Amino acid sequence: MRTISLNAIPKPRFIPLLQIRLNQLLSTLLRALRGKSVFFVLILLLGLSLRAATPTTRPNFLFISTEDICPDLHCYGDAYATTPNLDRFASQGIRFERAFSTAPVCSPSRASIITGMYAASIGAQYHRSDIIPAPDVRCFTEYLRQAGYYCTNNAKTDYNFPAPASAWNVNGKQAHWRNRPDKSQPFFAVFNIETTHEAPVMNLNGRFTHLLDSLPNKHDPALANIPSYYPDTPKVRANWARYNDCITLMDQQFQALLDQLDADGLTDNTVVCFWGDHGRCLPRGKRWDYDSGLHVPLLIRWPAGFPAGQVRPELVTLMDLGPTLLSLAGLDVPPQMQGRIILGPHTQPEPQYVFATRDREDETVDMQRTARDRQYRYIKNFHPELPYSQHNKYGDHNPIMQEWYRLDAAHELKGPDALFFAPTKPAEELYDESTDTDEIHNLAADPAQQERLVTMRTALENWMNQIHDKSLIPEDQMLAQMWPADHKRPVTSPVVFTTNGNTVTLSCPTPGSSILYTTDASHPTWHLYNPQSSLPPSPNLRAKACRIGFGDSEESKPN
Repeated sequence: MRTISLNAIPKPRFIPLLQIRLNQLLSTLLRALRGKSVFFVLILLLGLSLRAATPTTRPNFLFISTEDICPDLHCYGDAYATTPNLDRFASQGIRFERAFSTAPVCSPSRASIITGMYAASIGAQYHRSDIIPAPDVRCFTEYLRQAGYYCTNNAKTDYNFPAPASAWNVNGKQAHWRNRPDKSQPFFAVFNIETTHEAPVMNLNGRFTHLLDSLPNKHDPALANIPSYYPDTPKVRANWARYNDCITLMDQQFQALLDQLDADGLTDNTVVCFWGDHGRCLPRGKRWDYDSGLHVPLLIRWPAGFPAGQVRPELVTLMDLGPTLLSLAGLDVPPQMQGRIILGPHTQPEPQYVFATRDREDETVDMQRTARDRQYRYIKNFHPELPYSQHNKYGDHNPIMQEWYRLDAAHELKGPDALFFAPTKPAEELYDESTDTDEIHNLAADPAQQERLVTMRTALENWMNQIHDKSLIPEDQMLAQMWPADHKRPVTSPVVFTTNGNTVTLSCPTPGSSILYTTDASHPTWHLYNPQSSLPPSPNLRAKACRIGFGDSEESKPN
């Protein structure tokens, strides 16, 4: 029988941010009090020491994610954008200039965020797949729950595996921090805004059309600064304007959530993270390993912990969010996590490169890997024989894509707007982002760039080996290694109860499993069991176990 390893559970530790601030304040006061009475200074020192010795309140965490956008916000220098609420929020917190997703489409990107690991290292790199990852892969929210946090998700998951019961206290459209039974309990709440998703931008379902039509100042297509790789036509400009209208509407929805936080008196001690799950939902953005598919907005505010108005130039990824939140909560980061801590007293050094992957997107098969430093992006195309402009049944609904196909069929494309319709791709691409933000001047064949090309190529190859990139074997073979031969979803073993005097401990023989228990007889609230603890006996005690990719065990009771 296997008991969950205590070493896998992050250990709480003291959060020293307020201690640091008190020390800074103390130093300032001592300089100001030179020459004052010794007695007065001693009294002041005693008071501050007592305050510093008091345990600090753990911060709350609020994720507000939006979909399918680049940093196309006014606070990032986009004059065409209308985002007053996000602009004000950025001035109150930290704006990351070089934040990137680890994949240019939602499911592998979100799998990476929730686990703190590259999707290609756990087998979640293919869009719309169903995986059974290794036993050490867990949602980072589980560690927060075991530390006493109330964790909710409203409501998108899209991890390429079903969200395990251990991940969330509540997962669904009613999930909210306001629903926690104990209002003093720290929380981690996620709200996913869908307004900027590809579907509303290309007006596929009409879901937000009435709200977009009611915007008082819609974007003028004639003023749009469209990328040079697009054909400049009215239809292209109109869709670019609609994309920006969707961002403006999202900006209002974002503020509505902040208003709720403020109304509850929770603003000061809540770390709010705003991010987009990958790049913009327009052709040559989403699904592609360019900055237009990977560069995302990332804004973080914590009035009690971080100074306002910072602009951070270093490389970060969305995969870093989980480790950072665990650290800010006073927890150790599990060793299997590949993200790094980007804020707080335990901030880790900036990497030389960040990496990303592109694999099968829906029915469209391709494979790219990319390395990005502060200035250059290197891309390796593993299928140079395939064109960029492969058909994608869903993405082909986009008006820009349809216009692009029309002009290509009429042989009217020339210059940068013809690049996407080349019959093949180069094996390697290299772009200088400081001078070529549209990434149209491939420097891979430039003699002056050969040393850089080799360096970045080598870094990418080393990284792929380091993470055991699972795309190095075909997708069907990868899945065959995960799933049983009968293709039936495995089921987690039942919980084992061990009674020792007046305590009960729980364990499960399935490697990588987590345990939930309840003592409610009729309307159970399931609590995540911490294997470092034990429970008092109860006639209503029962438990079940779960693991990512497995079915839940049957409920069981002590013998």
